[in-house]
Amino acid sequence: MRKGSLEFWPHRRAHKQTPRMRSWPSAAEPSFLGFAAFKVGMTHVAMIDDSDSPAKGSEISRAATLLEIPEIHVYGIRAYTKKYEYVEPAVDYVDQNLAKKLNMKNVKNTVDKMPDLSDFVDVKALIFIDPVNLGIANKRIKRMEVAVGGKSVKEKADFIKGWIGKTVKVTDILGVGDYIDVKAISTGKGWAGVVKRFGVATQGRKATGKRRHLGVMGAWHPAKVLYTVPHSGHMGYNYRTELNKRILKVGTANDTKEVNVKGGFLNYGVIKTDYIMIDGSIPGPSKRFVRIRKALRNTHAKKEPKITYVSLASKQGS
Repeated sequence: MRKGSLEFWPHRRAHKQTPRMRSWPSAAEPSFLGFAAFKVGMTHVAMIDDSDSPAKGSEISRAATLLEIPEIHVYGIRAYTKKYEYVEPAVDYVDQNLAKKLNMKNVKNTVDKMPDLSDFVDVKALIFIDPVNLGIANKRIKRMEVAVGGKSVKEKADFIKGWIGKTVKVTDILGVGDYIDVKAISTGKGWAGVVKRFGVATQGRKATGKRRHLGVMGAWHPAKVLYTVPHSGHMGYNYRTELNKRILKVGTANDTKEVNVKGGFLNYGVIKTDYIMIDGSIPGPSKRFVRIRKALRNTHAKKEPKITYVSLASKQGS
């Protein structure tokens, strides 16, 4: 009997480790609606339950994930135009000094010569992250675009122009108790059979010559194998999105001692720069690059959690 889900179909490997951000929330106030981070690892915290569950008001234990935030720099602005029924990029205006750092050649449209962008349908901020201060081996600069809030295109453009050439901190975007969406590439698990990949029931010991295989691949007629039939294949390393993850803590480089575990996090080390702690787990292994946006379908009111304990026990023996 098949137990797998067709919710994520087709099961294909991601083409790159930078997740796509296809939709953004809307906001009336000018602000950045997303940023990027690297997954550190997991720990557990004790906090006062402020939900509507039967444990409300009592102390509970929750699993938590830590994300380290590298330096976020704004280097330009991207204008969008509408063609037929689609919105597509029209022109990029880039800071000339930062373009040299990014090895961008033949830059014709600079911020100094940027005209009025009111005629365009939308604008987004061009940012890059520099993980040079992080304790991981990945030092490659990553470029991406981030949507901004605002009531009009002119308001959005003026907001982005004021941030070009500056460094954005996570405290400028989010706070404790906010809800976010996390996009990442899940952990790759290589080639897997139908039992592990789809949860197909194993055959009985005396039923067939095999146990961990598919019992039947379909009816005689139609004489073909449907795409819904489980097959062996690559498992994991897919695009995944976690919605409505609550931020439990936002920290800077000065208070990393409050979350760094003894001996460092497995396969990562210690946190050295700004970070956030979120409730629950997210896709991917340690050191995985993740993209974050403000919650697109948030139905929860913002509440600042009351954390009473953060586990700093070593994860080496776990």
